[in-house]
Formats: sequence, C-alpha cells, structure tokens
Amino acid sequence: MGARSKARKRALDVLYGADVRGESINEALAAEALRAAADPKRASSWDYARTIVAGVAEHGDEIDELIETYAQGWSIPRMPAVDRALLRIGVWEILFNDEVPDSVAIAEAVESAGAHSTDDSAGFVNGLLGRIAATRA
Repeated sequence: MGARSKARKRALDVLYGADVRGESINEALAAEALRAAADPKRASSWDYARTIVAGVAEHGDEIDELIETYAQGWSIPRMPAVDRALLRIGVWEILFNDEVPDSVAIAEAVESAGAHSTDDSAGFVNGLLGRIAATRA
C-alpha cells in the first residue's frame, strides 16, 4: 500500500472516529496528531492524512452540501458513517487537491468502500463521486 493510500486510511479512521464519537473533526485531528508524534513509524502517512482531514474540516459545509445534492434521495445522516467519511475524503480530493486525478480519488474511495462498508457502498460511492467529478469537467 502506497503512502497516500495509507494516509487516506488514516484520514478515514479520524473522520469516522469523530463522527461515531460525536466530536468535532478538529478535536479528532488534534488527538491523532498526538498519536502520530508518539509513533515516528507513522510519519510517512501522517502529513497527507492531516491535510485531508484539515481540508474536510475547512470545507465541510460545502462538501456535505454537494454530497446531499448528488446523493439522490440520501441525506447525510442516513448514510453509513464509513460512507460519509469516504465521500468527504473523495469530494475533498476531487475539488481541492489538484495533485490527485479525479479517477484516482474515486478509485481509492471505491476500493475502501468495498473493503470497509456495505455490499452496496462501492457502487454508491462510485456513482456519487463520478457525478460530482463530472460537474468539474
């Protein structure tokens, strides 16, 4: 697994954890920063994970609005927490990180949904992120 894939997984852990515990993304980010500082082996994936999580926190309202707009009948609270986190990461990468091609952001989110969420999640994540990416073209 590449450094960016590991970073996405760490970002997923932080966003999912914050969501499930009902804490702010910034609180979860600060707690993870302390863990990262205590474990130098995790340094290679921490910088990008921190960038993702901070970006999702900064643009959260816009990201969630886009997700709900393109989710076709699915509200944010109705989605599984893992899917919410993956979609937020994917939308942030598509809209706010020009270093990652849209196709890579989508593929990574779909792969993670297949591994960590429901049987239907990969298709849902793929379709939703694809529609959002198409609006940029």
